[in-house]
Amino acid sequence: MQPSLCEEKIYDETYRKHASGLRNHLYYKYGDMARAEDIVQEAFLRLWKKCSTILYEKVVGFLYKVSNNLVLDNIRSKKVALKFEKRLVAVSDTEDPYFHLRTKEFRLKIEAVISSLPEKQREAFLLNRIDKFTYKEIAIRLDISETAVEKRIAKALIKLKTTIAELMEYPI
Repeated sequence: MQPSLCEEKIYDETYRKHASGLRNHLYYKYGDMARAEDIVQEAFLRLWKKCSTILYEKVVGFLYKVSNNLVLDNIRSKKVALKFEKRLVAVSDTEDPYFHLRTKEFRLKIEAVISSLPEKQREAFLLNRIDKFTYKEIAIRLDISETAVEKRIAKALIKLKTTIAELMEYPI
């Protein structure tokens, strides 16, 4: 007998198992952590509403399909400006304010470059650099060849390297 998603225990287990992976997928693909978290919540809400009609083995596909459709609906209704979660860097108070300003501006420029990467490059790059997935794992996840993953990450790195070189030429 198949587990029923309408059972609270099964539903909670499904949430714990898949929510963070779904959130990361959405964040890497679309670049907005707050929106990714909102969409995950909405996708699980829709799963709960349809728990009696969704087969247990199809739950992952349902969640990813619903979440991607929610994002596409949001993009159609308004343009989304990509923003990345701010990473606070622990800095001693002895640093001068100009250093803090330069560091913040440098980080913002790098984040802007990552945001401006084509979706496929950005997704592969972040999966590799943030989630520490291997090229093989990324290839499986994105359903592409390892060579395609290598090319996407290499192009992203070239863009970042060029930007960093330009930033070093002109002090902030």
